[in-house]
Amino acid sequence: MTRADLAETINRKMGLSRAESLDLVEQVLDKMSQALIQGENVKISGFGSFVLRDKKERIGRNPKTGVEVPITPRRVMTFRASQLLKDRVANG
Repeated sequence: MTRADLAETINRKMGLSRAESLDLVEQVLDKMSQALIQGENVKISGFGSFVLRDKKERIGRNPKTGVEVPITPRRVMTFRASQLLKDRVANG
């Protein structure tokens, strides 16, 4: 599914123009992105949560050479699907 697919669905279901539908999709995604950039988690009820985690520095290993290398601390984002979404996917 793409942004264009979402905009097309909004266009058909709500009667907005294609440009307005695409703009609405962009605004929603931008709002979600800004919240994540500011360190907030994003929860969409019935869909899932985008959760930020801060990982500490650690030692990793190059699998090809076996040489140990430090992995820098970083922030990662994970997605956790809601139980409702999991059930819908499982039941087709």
